[in-house]
Amino acid sequence: MSSSWQVFSSDAALAHVASRPQGLTSAEAEARLQQYGPNELLETGSRPWWVILVDQFSNVMLLMLLAVAVISSFFDIRNALIEGSPPIPKDGIAIFLVVGLNALLGYLQEVRAEAALAALKSMASSRVRVLRDGGPVELDSRLLVPGDILLIEAGIRIPADGLLLEAVNLEVRESMLTGEFHPVKKQAGITLPEETPLGDRLNCIFSGTEVIQGRGVAVVMTTGMNTELGKIASALQEIEPDPTPLQKRMSQLGTTLVQGSLTLVALVITVGMIAQPTLENFEHLVKVSLSMAVAVVPEGLPAVITITLALGTQRMVKRNALIRRLPAVETLGSVTVICSDKTGTLTQNKMMVQRVITANHRLVITGEGYAPVGEFQERGQAIDPWESTELPWLLQGCLLCNDAHLHQENGTWTIIGDPTEGALLTLAGKGGVTRNDHTLPRIAEFPFSSERKRMSVICAEDSTHHHGQLFIKGSPELILERCTRIQMGSEVVGISGEQVNQILADNNELAGQGFRVLGFAYRGIDGIPTEAEVAEQDLIWLGLVAMSDAPRPEAVQAVRRCHMAGIRVVMITGDHQLTAQSVAQELGIATGLSPVLTGRDLEKLSQEELVEQVARVNVFARVSPEHKLRIVQALQSRGEVVAMTGDGVNDAPALKQADIGVAMGITGTDVSKEASDMILLDDNFATIVSAVEEGRVVYVNIRRFIRYILGSNLGEVLTVAVSPLLGVGGVPLTPLQILWMNLVTDGVPALALAVEPGRPTVMQAPPKNPNESIFARGLGNYIFRQGIVLAIVTVTLMVWASGYTNTVTSEILDPRRWKTMVFTTLCLAQMGHAIAIRSNTRLAIEMNQFENPFMLGSVLLTTLLQLLLIYLPPLRNFFGTFYISGVELAVCLGFSILILVWVDLEKLFIRRFLGRRAGREPAIPRTELFG
Repeated sequence: MSSSWQVFSSDAALAHVASRPQGLTSAEAEARLQQYGPNELLETGSRPWWVILVDQFSNVMLLMLLAVAVISSFFDIRNALIEGSPPIPKDGIAIFLVVGLNALLGYLQEVRAEAALAALKSMASSRVRVLRDGGPVELDSRLLVPGDILLIEAGIRIPADGLLLEAVNLEVRESMLTGEFHPVKKQAGITLPEETPLGDRLNCIFSGTEVIQGRGVAVVMTTGMNTELGKIASALQEIEPDPTPLQKRMSQLGTTLVQGSLTLVALVITVGMIAQPTLENFEHLVKVSLSMAVAVVPEGLPAVITITLALGTQRMVKRNALIRRLPAVETLGSVTVICSDKTGTLTQNKMMVQRVITANHRLVITGEGYAPVGEFQERGQAIDPWESTELPWLLQGCLLCNDAHLHQENGTWTIIGDPTEGALLTLAGKGGVTRNDHTLPRIAEFPFSSERKRMSVICAEDSTHHHGQLFIKGSPELILERCTRIQMGSEVVGISGEQVNQILADNNELAGQGFRVLGFAYRGIDGIPTEAEVAEQDLIWLGLVAMSDAPRPEAVQAVRRCHMAGIRVVMITGDHQLTAQSVAQELGIATGLSPVLTGRDLEKLSQEELVEQVARVNVFARVSPEHKLRIVQALQSRGEVVAMTGDGVNDAPALKQADIGVAMGITGTDVSKEASDMILLDDNFATIVSAVEEGRVVYVNIRRFIRYILGSNLGEVLTVAVSPLLGVGGVPLTPLQILWMNLVTDGVPALALAVEPGRPTVMQAPPKNPNESIFARGLGNYIFRQGIVLAIVTVTLMVWASGYTNTVTSEILDPRRWKTMVFTTLCLAQMGHAIAIRSNTRLAIEMNQFENPFMLGSVLLTTLLQLLLIYLPPLRNFFGTFYISGVELAVCLGFSILILVWVDLEKLFIRRFLGRRAGREPAIPRTELFG
């Protein structure tokens, strides 16, 4: 059903939906309910909980671990039955538990379902009053159908879209759909062109909007998903969020590790069988392969990443940024473009009149905020506005053509209503004009709309209401077109072409300086006109009033930090292009030569043309909320990672499409918040930049502990892989021991690395490429080097220890003893590695180890736990370790320290040969700047 029914008269609308003023019968309503369905927003494409849970096991690394668990359990049970011991597959059970834990973490993260639709559903009234069978009835809003006659009153939330049949002083707030704060004065009995914008359809009502005052009667035209709100819900569900950069990298990492593991397993089994083609050797090689497969998978990594992101969200809350989805923390570090609203985000949202121009005066207005205290200055001298015969008329217009209210509480002046109108009330107050002194009753008005761009009121001068004054404010150009006269002193004279040109020139000059400019006029009037076009003619020009919303001081510095960090800032506003450009220049977002694209220009462009334009446009003016989605998509088509701000329902699709949707915590609607990834608790642009900084710190730390964990894993894999070729007799590490290393001795220090403080240089590097490999910028080379060195150290110990002769008994060392020494050396080596890897340039001895006390605590705790596995009998029996002497433990410690020494030697090499150039201080490598 078409939604362009603003073109219908009341009779045509009733005929269109086959209804009548008395409403439908119960039978008709029931039939239509079957035809159109309930009046509710439907959720499509949602997955049941069990599908989400099953999907967690589609990860290639978890599938490989499951296969290892099954095969390992088979061997453990078979060997236990042969030996006559209880058939308890410890390795298999441990692996199953780890796989289950990882799947549970993923499941819990995913079942935080998108609540945007729930917020949209909550915007419908639960009970409504309609005419059925010729009389009023109250029913559940879900039972509304097209053709119902809806009774509207103040305080309700409109449950469906309709056309007004009656309207008495009816005002509806539609900001959640249009972004316009002003309530819309609704009118019945009018028809509007088909191309009339949504916000200007004065004869229509829309689902989810709020009735501020008055009452009305409407015929329901559409319900459910066919309403304007339903279209937004549908668009919201059609947008499939792309995987975050981190999710893409983790998927790539899993695939790489599994492929590498399977290749190595095939190589070990093939070479081993060629050397000794026996069934016993094949079983031994399979056990080696199982240990390798467990070693290659960083079982603790998902949990460490989840906890790291959660810690990042806690730090961001302290900086007024509330993160709704964990992966968004890391994505913030990848942001290349921030698209921000102007009012309230980049500016203070506190309008203040600073200039007034009339026929005989060019005034500067002083004062701060909304307090009605300040001076009217002309040529640097304060004047009394009441000594002029022009200014009192203008001040009355500011007061009477106004719906806002000034309010003082505890010495602080605030406004209830639109900030622009609040600034006009403050101006009138500074001139001594207040509502207490001017009680002319308003007897008629023609409200502001984006199409009219003006507002007028008629105030009675006598009790008969036969005589009054019309005051009008709005776009100076449009009001000036309707003026035939001008107030000059105490006289009203005809306005000349020269005066018109001067007024237009002043308007353009003020707009170019960043002011929001309004024109004021008035006229005496007899009777109460019913049409605006009749009333708003033959006007007397009063003057220009220029106000500004000053940029937030911290926003200027935040924009500068963005540019230093290689992040582009784009301003999107509904203001005049000259005002937008001036504010953008003041903030450093644009220069005087930078182009400005308006909403009207944008609508003329195809999406391909817009993709080209967004590369060079940093300011979008006169833009509607629905344009934001196109801007986001155009930027993403160029490979940008986009953060987009918004606060209205219509912003929700753009917020969901953006890589980071940023909702306003103070002014934002529930729908915009639920569609977002991040909520600004203070509606401040600088908070976005602080969140980006935290996101970069998080990503640096993620890369740091990935280097740490995967370097260890590679060392374990190579140690296990080499053992059959050396003929040392047996597999040096069991799957259970490898799980212990990956989850505890690697996982606990990795968590400490996750809270490593950020470096001051983190915002001095450009954004990382969202498509870069997880192994980019030297990380892969580092893991490879570290794994080889760790394997060489451990294998050397293994060869020595496996042939070690006990000097007392002259007996070859028990195999369980040398395996325990290998196990212990690998674990302790990681402690030194964790201490050294905190910095890419500073030696361990140069770092303040108390700067991250969690690292010291994790090293001590993990070392103690490792010793308990050796010296506490129950743990020793469970993990298959063996008691080793103090001398043997000292040997393990000596070998493990070599890893810390190696890492610091690499740093010295970088300083000596790669950092210094012609006697200069070494440059900080980019990896230190950003991961």
